[in-house]
Amino acid sequence: MAQHTKSTYTLNTGAKIPAIGLGTWQSKPSEVREAVKVALQRGYRHIDTALAYGNEEEVGQGIRDSGVPREEIWITTKLDNPWHHRVEDGVTSSLRSLGVDYVDLYLIHWPSSTDPNDLKKHLPDWNFVKTWQEMQKLPVSGRVKNIGVSNFGIRNLEILLNDPSCKIVPAVNQIELHPNCPSPKLLGYCKAKGIHCTAYSCLGSTDSPLYRDEALLKIAKAKGKTPQQVLLMWGLQRGTSVIPKSVTASRIEKNFELDGWELTPEEVQKLSSLPDRFKVCRDAWLPIKVFFGDDE
Repeated sequence: MAQHTKSTYTLNTGAKIPAIGLGTWQSKPSEVREAVKVALQRGYRHIDTALAYGNEEEVGQGIRDSGVPREEIWITTKLDNPWHHRVEDGVTSSLRSLGVDYVDLYLIHWPSSTDPNDLKKHLPDWNFVKTWQEMQKLPVSGRVKNIGVSNFGIRNLEILLNDPSCKIVPAVNQIELHPNCPSPKLLGYCKAKGIHCTAYSCLGSTDSPLYRDEALLKIAKAKGKTPQQVLLMWGLQRGTSVIPKSVTASRIEKNFELDGWELTPEEVQKLSSLPDRFKVCRDAWLPIKVFFGDDE
């Protein structure tokens, strides 16, 4: 059986992203530092954050508290929507907050170039294609090792990849993925284009029907595993990296106990075929629509 806690996925740049990471979205400021420290000391080597989360400084403190050398840790952060026309400034801000010289992966957080003076509007004469033109300049600086996108569906990926200015194919597309949001068409599209997918909200959420699903609970009981462990294994066996969020030490540890067992192909398929559909992250808060329901 694969040792998933040490597994990596090779990106189109040749870089190797750890299969399992710690997500930090919606983690309370007082809890993030300790969660990052605990995760790294437990063996995690991938930490995911974003400028928009407002916790990069605490994430950086947690990294330093862990005692794990910087070069052993994969750090992902993201460009916030109102910063699309200031990519260099966005990188500088994140590096300063994190207290590091470089990040391993820098993502366009959303395909929405928001006006910083009015978050309900888009920047005039700007879009994510222009943002990507600026993103493509980053790897040369050494301050960003790999670049990618987040929350990009097939429609927006087509716009980006088919634009003549697109010289670098995104290394990663970080998207919501769990059995109630499996997005098989989007996964297949990204695979065909050489884009690795990282699954966020991979455990669903407290409002998700997932934890009431009899198929999931039955599989978890049969395996002697928690439903959360089964969900993470489902994501890994689909070829995606996973970044479960937790601030509880025992759960952080439990989510990392993924070595020495796997789901059968039938169990993976059963979870992939759950009838319910649920998205944790929607696009109603953005000035434009970014999800079109065509990725299933």
